[in-house]
Amino acid sequence: MNVTAFILFLIIVAITLWITFWAAKRTKSTSEFYTAGGGLTGWQNGLAIAGDYMSAASFLGIAGMVALSGFDGFFYSIGFLVAYLVVLYLVAEPMRNLGKYTMADMIAARFDNKKVRGVAALNTITISIFYMIAQLVGAGALIKLLLNLEYTTSVLIVGVLMTVYVVFGGMTATSWVQIVKAVLLMGGTLVISLIVFAKFGFSVTNMFEQVKSATPLGEGFLNPGNKFKNGLDTISLNLALVLGTAGLPHILIRFFTVKDSQTARKSVVYATWIIGIFYVMTIFLGFGAAAFVGADAILAQDKGGNMAAPLLAEAIGGDFLFAFVSAVAFATILAVVAGLVLTAASAFAHDFYSHIVRKGSATEKEQMKMAKWASVGVSVISIILALFAQKLNVAFLVALAFAVAASANLPVIIFTIFWKRFNTTGAVTGMLVGLFSALFLVAISPNVWAPEAGKAILVGDPLISLTNPGIISIPLGFIAAFLGTLISSKREDAKYEEILVRANTGIQEG
Repeated sequence: MNVTAFILFLIIVAITLWITFWAAKRTKSTSEFYTAGGGLTGWQNGLAIAGDYMSAASFLGIAGMVALSGFDGFFYSIGFLVAYLVVLYLVAEPMRNLGKYTMADMIAARFDNKKVRGVAALNTITISIFYMIAQLVGAGALIKLLLNLEYTTSVLIVGVLMTVYVVFGGMTATSWVQIVKAVLLMGGTLVISLIVFAKFGFSVTNMFEQVKSATPLGEGFLNPGNKFKNGLDTISLNLALVLGTAGLPHILIRFFTVKDSQTARKSVVYATWIIGIFYVMTIFLGFGAAAFVGADAILAQDKGGNMAAPLLAEAIGGDFLFAFVSAVAFATILAVVAGLVLTAASAFAHDFYSHIVRKGSATEKEQMKMAKWASVGVSVISIILALFAQKLNVAFLVALAFAVAASANLPVIIFTIFWKRFNTTGAVTGMLVGLFSALFLVAISPNVWAPEAGKAILVGDPLISLTNPGIISIPLGFIAAFLGTLISSKREDAKYEEILVRANTGIQEG
């Protein structure tokens, strides 16, 4: 056991639990539980969004992916960053102006229908759990490396902590844990990047030359095609990454934690700068791990390559930097999973329980109680699923969640705001086809099936070669929403003009 790392782990857990204790005193209403009462400023929410977004996939998965696959790994950095332009220009303000607590609120502003709200809640819960599996896989590998605990035990520890944050502190605790984590992560990544760059003589040219001879890929390290042999797979991945963020429920609800749409836009600008700088630094993490740790050592520690960044920290900075970076990665995972649990629990309690089961008559106390029980339920389901995904790269798992989000949520969000003819049938059809086509394509893909034991979850031949379903499932989501609207004779465009004004200005009638 690394004693320094263990002490830093305890310090981070103590800080986050203190934040939860502090937030619990301020979380009395559903508004405070779901959205921190809309009281965050632009820069605070920007840091929280960045903290939510820079997940285990970013810090652990991308570093490993770049180190092992070279240029193909950098697709993730580019895709995650460009995605925020879609969020900034298409989604941020309309989401804040039309919604209240959840993504379903935004769609229900135009279609006040139980089916629409129920399916939107189902999408939110499914995508949140999918995303959470990746974080728990990263947590299991990290704690196993540092504390010599079994993978199952490690996942359970994180699962218990994330449930405590949400149940007692709600969005206020979750937001401040994310802010603290964002500051720590940027600081740790900057230190590693500077040391790595110094070892390359502060020369980008020298860095590129050295990594070409430092990995088994040789000259091919800097060329595409090392991981994604199929050009369609590369396009599919990038479609999912660029469009997926605008459909991720745990990112979308962050626009409700500020007072107005102007602040929501400011928070996205702050987040984009922070995230942009971070993803530039992932180049140094990946190249550094390739040059100073080596592919064999990375794979020996974790088959998914998820421990490349901590191993790099140990190689260039010794035990203390290793311990610090590992503790920061742990804080990263805690912050993101707390946000995901809160998002899924809010969807269940606010959308399904309050609006569908109780028909809007649930009291605040009843909603809060249901949200807390839902938090426990979501955590348990995610932990069980994470136990089966131990050998998969976390950046890869997150890319699948992005594909599901882009397929199931984005078409309906876009059409709700911009298409007058759009109706309830189109919304329900688009969400269901987008969700289940993405899940089905993942289920028959090489992610789940592989001829060789240990390479995937099940042994067998995959029915499709695509590792990311986005190139098929995203168009299917849009087409299903379009055709569902045209097939239905129901006209629901009476509120469209009002929705268009509200989405762009925040002004409400009356």
